[in-house]
Amino acid sequence: MPLLANERTVMRLAKLGVWAGTDALSAADAAAFATRLEGWGYGALWIPEAVGREVFSAAAWLLANTRTLIVASGIANIYARDAVSAAAAQRGLNEQSGDRFLLGLGVSHIPLVEGVRAHQYGKPVATMRAYLLAMAAAPYRSIAPASPPQTVLAALGPKMLELAADRADGALPYNVTPEHTRQARSILGAGKLLCVEQAAILESDPSEARAIGRQFLSLYLGLPNYVDNWKRLGFTDSDLAGGGSDRLIDALIAWGDEQAIRARIEQHWQAGADQVCIQAVSRSGLPDERLLALLAPRP
Repeated sequence: MPLLANERTVMRLAKLGVWAGTDALSAADAAAFATRLEGWGYGALWIPEAVGREVFSAAAWLLANTRTLIVASGIANIYARDAVSAAAAQRGLNEQSGDRFLLGLGVSHIPLVEGVRAHQYGKPVATMRAYLLAMAAAPYRSIAPASPPQTVLAALGPKMLELAADRADGALPYNVTPEHTRQARSILGAGKLLCVEQAAILESDPSEARAIGRQFLSLYLGLPNYVDNWKRLGFTDSDLAGGGSDRLIDALIAWGDEQAIRARIEQHWQAGADQVCIQAVSRSGLPDERLLALLAPRP
């Protein structure tokens, strides 16, 4: 029987990672991007799954073109494949890469699940719990990875965070504040991975930075999972109107010079994050490599 998450030691992660959509890059350019991140000393590259590349095949390509970088799904949609397929992909990618794949798993959002995939969106926590149990029970008749593969959940609310503490190796909160990170660590407890996505804009002009921030947040303002979480954090309907108030933009997105952005990263670390995953936002939609180069840990 597979070990439960609370019966094993979770992987050690470098304190800085990168969250980046690479669908606008060719396969060759995505591989080159991952190689640059590896050379700059980042510990992980988190890649999403929505309506672009399938996340496991994309991860396989990036893992094959790097040597030490962890590639993580941020997130793999549980409605995109059954639990047996997800468990097999997780094990296979780790065996192929020397344990460099980290599975970030999530319930996605109603518009993507029902509108795009034509599935019925179930109760998030109950559906995820059943999926994790099915993964744990899935048969696998191939070469096992050297270490038990790790899973973190895309978790915002307290119930999903509790499930991450109980049945997974940790959590990946997205579009959150350092205060949420503090709350998440309290719920997860010690010994669980807390990998926090942080959007950042290398722009010191407030009007321009917030305009880019509103462009970035426009998609998420229409997704109830994020809206509900922001309200739990104390934001109001007026904060969510008109593309987001300055207060909302400033709380969710680190903007300014390198020092200002590093200060926000430090707040997440102080609040209990194991890894902060920088999403370097730009007007083009491509990762802002100027910022990633500035923040690079460098080996």
